[in-house]
Order: sequence, then C-alpha cells, then structure tokens
Amino acid sequence: MERTFAIIKPDAVERNLIGKIIERIESKGFKIAALKKAALSKTQAESFYHVHKERPFFNDLTAYMVSGPVVLMVLEKENAIADWRELMGATNPADADKGTIRKDFAINLEKNSAHGSDSPETAAFEVSFFFSGTEILP
Repeated sequence: MERTFAIIKPDAVERNLIGKIIERIESKGFKIAALKKAALSKTQAESFYHVHKERPFFNDLTAYMVSGPVVLMVLEKENAIADWRELMGATNPADADKGTIRKDFAINLEKNSAHGSDSPETAAFEVSFFFSGTEILP
C-alpha cells in the first residue's frame, strides 16, 4: 500500500467542489486515511513550497494558497502517487486529459484545483508537514 498527499486548492473549495473531487478519488479506489480543512498561513505556504522559492511564480503561488481554505488529504492505494497524478491531470489544465480533475474543474494554470506529491520522498515530506502519525488512520 502506498501513500500520497493531496490538496483540494482554494479555487475548488470556494466553488464547492470538495464533494465532487472526493467522489472521484473514492471511485478510483483510493482510501482517504486522513482529511482536514485548513486555512494556511503565509509561513506554512512558503515552507511547504520551499522547493519553488527561486522560481518566478513562488510569491503568486503562496499568495494563492493562503487566499482561502484548502482540504488536505492522505490517500492510500497501490500505486497511489502515480494514480493520483493521473486523476489530477496535467498541471496546466489546457494540457490535461478529458475526465481529469484539472481538465474538468481548474480555472487556469495557477488555479488548477488540486495538488499531489510527485515522488515517494515528496509524499513523505508533505504528509508529515500537515499530519501527525495519530491523525492518519488505517
């Protein structure tokens, strides 16, 4: 069983898409091991996205991520990382396949409705950044 980290981003939360996105997650065989709604602080957003600190979009990204509540999740299933990334679709919704979360729900490249870990190492960091071990249920 593999774990990955997922965020339903502020644009999707604002548009009341939480249930629709979770329905897609569960319909693809994911188990939600942890879930919470949160409002990120600027410090949290900057720390979480630290790998992008030198990128030109860093300030816009962190400002967007604190612009409204998010839903944080730990997802489990075999091949969870790759399967979640496939379900989300390409980062740019214009390039995403039909039927993916980003193709169906994203507004644009920045407001692309969902985040997911890209590797086991990233997933481990991201899960532990937002969840303690006691918050993740089998």
